Amino acid sequence: MQHTHYTSTFTQKKHPITIICENVTNAPNIGSLFRACDAFGIEKLIFCGSDIPLGRKMTKTSRATEKVVNYQVEETILPIVNKLKNEGFTVISLEITTNSQALNQYKFNTSKPIALIIGDENFGVSEEILKLSDATLHINMFGQNSSMNVVQATSICLYEITKQFSTK
Repeated sequence: MQHTHYTSTFTQKKHPITIICENVTNAPNIGSLFRACDAFGIEKLIFCGSDIPLGRKMTKTSRATEKVVNYQVEETILPIVNKLKNEGFTVISLEITTNSQALNQYKFNTSKPIALIIGDENFGVSEEILKLSDATLHINMFGQNSSMNVVQATSICLYEITKQFSTK
């Protein structure tokens, strides 16, 4: 029998993970990020940038998860990243770079909270933020395309992080 929202047996749990979105501005992506953050029990979702669309197009995709996910909107990312670093977060950027490490081979420090930075749908994580990151991770890809949708990549990364938190 297929389960519904009311009959699933998953245990609710919060993980010490904050997602920081650098100029993610596509309304359906934002709605999907709310859903992913709810699904993986993320502590906080922070949108950085101007013109973050939180209206009807976003809520159509979010399926009301914006009502249960702790989130905030900030104009600029730099103060947020610096604040979390000062609070002891491990800052991880999800981006393909010359020095990025494969997600499936990375060992997360599960004794510290994690700030996962995801970037602009077209340009990724900025160079300024990459330099502040404790690690930069990528998802190995085997097709012709060199990137994937920001929400798909975030969900894959959250699966790996929460899996490691669950096995500690």
